[in-house]
Amino acid sequence: MAEDELLQFRRDKLAALEAAGVDAFPARFPVDGTVERFRGQYDETSAEALDEEGPIVRLAGRMTALREHGKSAFSDLDDGTERIQCHLRQKLLGDEAYQRWLDLDLGDFVGVEGQLFRTRTGELTVRVDRWEFVAKALRPMPEKWHGLKDTEVRYRQRYLDLLANPDVRALFRRRAEIVRTLRSHLDANDFLEVETPTLQPLYGGATARPFKTHHNTLDQDLYLRIAPELYLKRLLVGGLQRVYDLNRNFRNEGISRQHNPEFTMLEFYAAYWDYAQMMDFGEELMCLAFGQADGVDGIVYQDTELSLHRPWPRVPLRQALLDYGEMDAAVVDDEDALRAFLTENEVNTDGLGHGAMQEAALDKLVKPRLQSPVFITEYPLEISPLSKASPDNPEIVERFELYMGGMEVADGFSELNDPREQSRRFHEQVEDRGDDEEIPPAVDEDYVTALEHGMPPAAGIGIGIDRLVMLATDSPTIRDVILFPLLRQRD
Repeated sequence: MAEDELLQFRRDKLAALEAAGVDAFPARFPVDGTVERFRGQYDETSAEALDEEGPIVRLAGRMTALREHGKSAFSDLDDGTERIQCHLRQKLLGDEAYQRWLDLDLGDFVGVEGQLFRTRTGELTVRVDRWEFVAKALRPMPEKWHGLKDTEVRYRQRYLDLLANPDVRALFRRRAEIVRTLRSHLDANDFLEVETPTLQPLYGGATARPFKTHHNTLDQDLYLRIAPELYLKRLLVGGLQRVYDLNRNFRNEGISRQHNPEFTMLEFYAAYWDYAQMMDFGEELMCLAFGQADGVDGIVYQDTELSLHRPWPRVPLRQALLDYGEMDAAVVDDEDALRAFLTENEVNTDGLGHGAMQEAALDKLVKPRLQSPVFITEYPLEISPLSKASPDNPEIVERFELYMGGMEVADGFSELNDPREQSRRFHEQVEDRGDDEEIPPAVDEDYVTALEHGMPPAAGIGIGIDRLVMLATDSPTIRDVILFPLLRQRD
């Protein structure tokens, strides 16, 4: 049957129901709980025990299968948590109610009430005493419940993906569980959850191109947040010693397997810590998110075993280029030689200084080889304007980036709290960026003013939640772990 005919067939059924006085879209149907809950409670209960004192339950969900056997029928009911079988008898329900059930379409929402029992095959089943229409589905389910495989449809119409693929529903429940775990551990360690503005008069806290908008009443240009960092550190100035923000960031840049313009970031800051303490706490937190608190078992990501055994290695950037990137020290240490090397390896070096080129070499040669977690440390100052310089080398900062599964997962450092040095770096950064008529660079003078009131020594970290979930769920692309990824609009 053609799609138009299927749609009309269901609309005709709806018209017949309404003509018979049936409300196909009632306001409510109270339920006793979820299928998952009742399965968890009674999956191990014997048939005899259920026959004697099996509970009367009220459940609702989609009818996903119908098997008629003369004057009785079996159907599957899926409420989004799990599936359960329903048994209906014409003698018990009456001719009209029974026939109306047989006229249901797959995907229709129904509510049932009846006793739990076991069939001869041992299947936990609801013996339906009565049922009600809950909502009519006017379109058929994807591929008749055999699974939705078209990735384009999966991302554009995520509701169909969730309907057809229980594993996808499980993935997003796992994501929610990871977020709860992160929050719980931060709360238990005296971190205060706060909210920072999404609309900002100045963008900052990271190096990225922002999205620009305009507020009509104020007649003022604003930017969507690219990072909450400068606002969170203002709170340290105000006396809040440990803060975190689980937020959405927006960066007007490319889309790839690891990048979506709108993404979730967890950033938190602790007064009186340095970057070494933050690395220790960060790996502890992420092991909890993976469900491997001790790191003994590790995880598997894209057919590669990743060891979570703590402590995770700490490798200076320069050493990583030598060891993992197999580069010659004479190339790494010489700006002209490094530029020539990167050009040969098809890396654009226009406008890049020595430190930025070392970072580009890390991205090109080292990152794909970093599977088990590794903290890359000791970054050049020129690419780290918010980090505190190392007391042993003023050209290096106390900064780390965590790499895992071949991608960057977190970035953190000891925070620069000298307002004089911060102001100097801000102005230098603006000069280096040059003119941009559409989105001009600017110095956040209010942040410098905040630092002038005094900020304690502190460390901070930003963890990419989407990439963390990719690793925890063995997902190959960021689109798999974002419910509604950004896609090119269709005509």
